Parts: sequence; C-alpha cells; structure tokens
Amino acid sequence: AGGRAAPPPGPPPHTPHPPSDKAGQGGSVILGPPGATPLLPACLVPRTLRLSLPQLPRAPAPRAPAPEPPWQVALFQKTRLLCGATLIAPKWLLTAAHCRKPRYIVHLGEHNLQRRDGSEQTRTATESFPHPEFNYSLPNKDHRNDIMLVKMASPATITWAVRPLILSSRCVTPGTQCLISGWGTTSSPQLHLPHTLRCANITIIEHKECEKAYPGDITDTMVCASVQEEGKDSCQGDSGGPLVCNGSLQGIISWGQDPCAVSRKPGVYTKVCKYVDWIQETMENN
Repeated sequence: AGGRAAPPPGPPPHTPHPPSDKAGQGGSVILGPPGATPLLPACLVPRTLRLSLPQLPRAPAPRAPAPEPPWQVALFQKTRLLCGATLIAPKWLLTAAHCRKPRYIVHLGEHNLQRRDGSEQTRTATESFPHPEFNYSLPNKDHRNDIMLVKMASPATITWAVRPLILSSRCVTPGTQCLISGWGTTSSPQLHLPHTLRCANITIIEHKECEKAYPGDITDTMVCASVQEEGKDSCQGDSGGPLVCNGSLQGIISWGQDPCAVSRKPGVYTKVCKYVDWIQETMENN
C-alpha cells in the first residue's frame, strides 16, 4: 500500500500553459487497469450535487455554470504534476500531508492541463501547515493524520469555474454515493497521466470492511470507498484530491493498494469531518 502522489519523472510530465486569470469553466480521479474509463464522461458534476452546493452571489459567470468540480486544484512543482487539492477558502487549499513541498504552483479552474480553457487561474504557495501528528519519518507506511493546509500568496478570484467547497463536521455514512476527481494515472501499474480531469462515482464502505482489507492500518480518522466493479479508483497523482459527498468535502485522497483499482482493496481517504476544528483554528491563526 502506498501514497498516491504523482510518481517522480519517468513518463513525460504535464507541461502547464502560461498563467491566466480569465473566468470560464473548470474541472477532477483516476483509474485502474489499462482501458479503464471514468464513470462520468467529461467529469460532469451530478445535478443532485450541484443543487446541494451553496449558491454564489452574482459573481462573474460564463454563459452556463461550469459542468465540472470548481473546487478542484492541481498542485505543480515547476512543470510536474505533484498532487490534487481542494479549494476551501479564497486563499486556502486542503490536501494530503505526504504531498508537502517547499513551494507549489497552484492551478485552479483547470480541465485540460495542456490546453488553455479560458477559466484558469495560477497562484503560488510557499506556506503549508501539515497536521502536527503526521509522521514524516514514515510517510509511505504511517498514513495517520495525512492532511495539510496550503495558503496561497494571493486569493483565488471566485467565479463559476473556481469556488470553494464547504466542510462538514457531520461524518458520512456507509452506502453514501460520492464523487472523486483528479488527473492521476489512468492505468496501473503502468503509468499514464491524462491531460484532462477525470471523475468517478464511488461508494463509502463499512469501517469493518476497510479494516479487513488493510489489517492494522485503518484508524477512525480514515474512511474507505470503492465501486463494485474493478477498474475505478483513485491512483498515483490523485493524492490530496477531494472525496465529495452530499455537497461537502468528506475525504482527502490518501493511500491504497498498489496497483490501484484491485478488487476488495478500497481507496483510503483522510476523514475530513474529524479535522474541522483543527482546520478552522489553523486558518484563523495564520
């Protein structure tokens, strides 16, 4: 089992386009064995989830609302995709602690990482706040408290393509349908990083089933999710990205089986509802 940050150079890295702050449309995870395809073509956010999201005041908007997750963020190191993240406030991102680096190039409102879509915003970030109890001496073995806040140097401009996702201290229940998203590899163990954002529907599973899949590794600050058929899962490059349930951020893509999308080996997510107080305190104090 391992973390799901993007692998070091091997396959050609993504080359992001020049910075842009134009409003428009934006977009997210995945997926397992060669030939696997996302459940949601073009990464469309289900109508039920769109309706549950808080409505913006009369913000700058394109002719139609963005069809993809406007909270999805890509964290780059120079030209290499490192991890996903979630916009939770104009200057704040939430991601996985094992994604920590001294500096990030932050891409918001993205869909195709190699083409200008007209919705992109680019920011820098050098301030990160990992959970104080994350174990950096064993980052690939000890996955407890795999959560980190990143503060951007300047706030995002809120548009239909770029807007924060709400947090909830109410934890999600087994059987809930959720959405995962990212630009991670679409094949495993071979690596193929897609240019466009991918999404999948995924279901929260019972805690005891998760413990059975990973004996001794699961804590009450983790939540597991999977689909019945093989081939759909978060994977390398998706780390730090969102697990969205009932219109709120419920999980951060953290770790799982390598190769990805293996039957009876669900993806494991940091359980955001357990950290809401820490998140709010950290943001208020910084």
